[in-house]
Amino acid sequence: MEFSRRETIALGLGAAALTFMPFRVEAAAEEVISAFTGGADVGEGGVTITAPEIAENGNTVPIGVAAPGAAAILIIATGNPVPNVATFNFGELAGAQSASTRIRLAGTQDIVAVAKMADGSFVRTSAAVKVTIGGCGG
Repeated sequence: MEFSRRETIALGLGAAALTFMPFRVEAAAEEVISAFTGGADVGEGGVTITAPEIAENGNTVPIGVAAPGAAAILIIATGNPVPNVATFNFGELAGAQSASTRIRLAGTQDIVAVAKMADGSFVRTSAAVKVTIGGCGG
C-alpha cells in the first residue's frame, strides 16, 4: 500500500491531534476544579470515593462520595466530553456529608472528588474506573 505525500501528511497530522487530545480533556477537568476552588490550593485526603474497579456498562456506574465536615463536594469524570458530573451542597443541619448517585462514563478514566470543607479549605481524591462498554456513545 502506497500513500501520496498529501495522505502521509494528513495521517501525520491526525496522529499528532490524537496525541494531544488527552491533554485537552485533562485541562478541561483542571478548569472545572479551578472554578470550584477559586484557584485555591487543594490538599489530598479527607474525601472518600466508593466506585467499582470495573464497570461492565458505562451508562450507569454507581458511585458514592463522603467527606465529613464538608460544605460542598464536586464530582468530575476526567475522561468525559463534559467532565463536570455533580456538585452536592450540604447545609449546617445535614446529618452526613455524603451522597451517592449513578453516573455515565465514556470509557476507562479517573473519577475525582473535590470537597470544600467548612473552614474554607479544599481537599481532593480520585479513583480509577475501568469501563468495558462506554456510555457516552463509545
